[in-house]
Amino acid sequence: MLYVVATPIGNLGDISPRALEVLENCDLIAAEDTRHTQKLLSHFDIKKPLVSYYEHNKVARGPLLIEKLHSGENIALVSDAGTPGISDPGADLIKAATDEGLEVSMIPGPVAGIMALVLSGLPTDKFVFEGFIGTDNKKKQEFADMIIEEMRTVIIYEAPHRLLKTLEFLQQHIGDRRVAVCRELTKTHEEVLRGTATEHISHFTQIEPRGEFVLVIEGADKKTSRSHNEEATADDIFNKFNELSDKYASEGIRRKKNDIIKEVAAFFNIPKNQAYDMYETVNQQTQGGL
Repeated sequence: MLYVVATPIGNLGDISPRALEVLENCDLIAAEDTRHTQKLLSHFDIKKPLVSYYEHNKVARGPLLIEKLHSGENIALVSDAGTPGISDPGADLIKAATDEGLEVSMIPGPVAGIMALVLSGLPTDKFVFEGFIGTDNKKKQEFADMIIEEMRTVIIYEAPHRLLKTLEFLQQHIGDRRVAVCRELTKTHEEVLRGTATEHISHFTQIEPRGEFVLVIEGADKKTSRSHNEEATADDIFNKFNELSDKYASEGIRRKKNDIIKEVAAFFNIPKNQAYDMYETVNQQTQGGL
């Protein structure tokens, strides 16, 4: 039997009695990071064989674990924190086991994304989980194309060293939509910041991002978002630019013209160069009429 065991995302008090029971009685524990998991086991005085199973050895290690399952061993699968299979290589082992017709059970527990969603104050009835959006330009563009129209709440994970770039990316593609930035969930320095991407950028420009982050992003407003098939006029672009400019000025936020153009382009889901040309067309006409 393969047991998928959720472990604490920070506070060790969150581990369940069933999780401890499985870890104590299984034949082998497959861990994303054996050193990290050993600390957990030592805290609860559990002594079991550990084997590593992570992104860079899953191709070689996976078949060996499947072979052990076929031979009748009970294996507990754990990640560094939270629920295995959520944005980690555990999903591949679970799939391989189910493909082989092996029994798979789960001991549920903490999931950072769900905790952040609940704490965000944003709609929880419909949501989509995107995990890490990464740095691959093609994948980021696909994410950008999705999020501009996505009306459900969106959950993503992010590393501290990429947080500011991701917030800037969101600012360019969703403007002032609400975002909850959650860090160090269940830990001593747990923090949930609610605001816009612009406000978060200002905050984390002054305070270095530290810890593990979950971002919960408000879905698009059906009344204000535009579909791919709806064309924006030059007047629409010009008026939206001025609306955002006035808003930022009233809030004491200094933003470059090019950044606002990016935001306008994202709002209407058109290329930035097209938005710029349309803005300038009306802008020049307006100036010429003065």
